[in-house]
Amino acid sequence: MPQSLSSTHQIPEKSIIPRHIAIIMDGNGRWAKKRFLPRVTGHRQGVEAVRGIIKACIEQGVEFLTLFAFSSENWRRPEEEVTFLMQLFVNTLEHEVAKLNENGIRFKVIGDLSKFDARTVAFIRQGEELTANNTRLIFTVAANYGGRWDIMQAVQKMMIHSPNLMGNFEEADLAKYFAMNYAPDPDLFIRTGGECRISNFLLWQLAYAELYFTDTLWPDFDAHALDLAIKSYQQRERRFGRISEQLQNMPVEKGITKIAAKKKF
Repeated sequence: MPQSLSSTHQIPEKSIIPRHIAIIMDGNGRWAKKRFLPRVTGHRQGVEAVRGIIKACIEQGVEFLTLFAFSSENWRRPEEEVTFLMQLFVNTLEHEVAKLNENGIRFKVIGDLSKFDARTVAFIRQGEELTANNTRLIFTVAANYGGRWDIMQAVQKMMIHSPNLMGNFEEADLAKYFAMNYAPDPDLFIRTGGECRISNFLLWQLAYAELYFTDTLWPDFDAHALDLAIKSYQQRERRFGRISEQLQNMPVEKGITKIAAKKKF
């Protein structure tokens, strides 16, 4: 897949449906607590919500979906919860990657995988390889990911591969080394659970994303909730440094096209 330029370097096409949606899935623990259930139950229910949102994105015509599953700061959580999250991640990979492939979805993982055991990394690589040629939806999971980590590792890779650029490089020189160099910058960023921050997620890539915060807890975030977020996005005027008058006569490159989703989800 060719490298995608950033929104600060190239103005994206005007689009009614966001081409790339990035989501922080917040509120699993609080969802469970409200029901007097263990936090782990909320995480299990969160996986069900992921299935629904993948299907809804396909129906809406979204091309890229990126979910923040586990941040580099989440290791600070109680040990038993971190252990459960790792087990849930592996179990989900075992059961879901084949379904993703059957539905023409490409699976990617971004983040520092050095903290994961060999079995988990193997599952990730096998899933990426199995789905590598799929194009219906590019589904990315950010695991042990941090935006500052991403910038640091990109700089380090550039220093190794292109030391001649040190002290004299441009944005495009660095962009190819980011973890999501295969995808356009997100058009729409969503955070569930009522918090209004981006929590070290895609710091570079969110430069011109439209931000949407909702009190809905992640396990309750469904196709209708996604539709509300997209409708909010459609009310925004995305100028990318220009003025309103410059946008008035620009054609819309992509309309609201419903794409039939297979019933295998």
